[in-house]
Amino acid sequence: MPIYQVIVLAIVQGLTEFLPVSSTAHLYLTSWLLGWQTESLTFDISLHIGTLLAVVIYFFRDWVQIIAHGFGIQWGRDEDLARNRALLWLLALGSIPVGIAGLLFNKQAEGPWRNPIIIGSMLIGIGVLMGIAEWRGRRTRDISGVNPVDAGVIGVAQALAVVPGVSRSGITITAGLFRDLNRETAARYSFLLSTPAIGAAAGKALWDMFKHKTFDPTMQTQMLVGIAVSAITGMIVIAWFLRFLRRRSVWSFVIYRIIFGIIVLALAFFRRPAG
Repeated sequence: MPIYQVIVLAIVQGLTEFLPVSSTAHLYLTSWLLGWQTESLTFDISLHIGTLLAVVIYFFRDWVQIIAHGFGIQWGRDEDLARNRALLWLLALGSIPVGIAGLLFNKQAEGPWRNPIIIGSMLIGIGVLMGIAEWRGRRTRDISGVNPVDAGVIGVAQALAVVPGVSRSGITITAGLFRDLNRETAARYSFLLSTPAIGAAAGKALWDMFKHKTFDPTMQTQMLVGIAVSAITGMIVIAWFLRFLRRRSVWSFVIYRIIFGIIVLALAFFRRPAG
């Protein structure tokens, strides 16, 4: 894969993984429209590792405090996290559904479900659902009040993200808003919850690479560039998005998803995917 393609797709991944717009949809549609081949396990690994680094580095202090409190150790200065010492186990509980969904539906998610009809439909459907959540949610709770019911509901929602076009952050933020979390908390919890899932995806990709001995030494440079670009872009997006949600609603993303979904469906009817 040429280095310019790696850079473009890594930027797309970093921009869209943490925004509620579906990174899978944008990567698929970018490659489809430009006629690029992205069926490279090495490239897939680089994107997973890059976005994993982004969320781990950005929330490193949070994770140290969450893990310490989970094992009864006093650590950290975040007062909201300090008031919810069970958060580590709530995140573990919420990670179970996506693990099960990944095991059951991975082949479908990587195969027949990855088509513009499903992607476009999910972009529109989840966009509408996000709009309802923004309209109905009371936004009265912060992360200190996250409870087992929240963890279960948001965890099940994350499992739906195995369907291309849903968006992991989109569906979990939507679920958080339905549970009356404020916007910034819904996004923060979404990103924390995504860490085990992204880590598991990266681990599985690495395992597949070693199991099938498919690592291509000639792609070391592309892999390192993909990791670096997606990680840096991802951290910038996380910081911007959390600040954005302190002052504004998610309506702009609702509108974007619906318009983008309509465009995807229109393209599906007027253009066949590249061979």
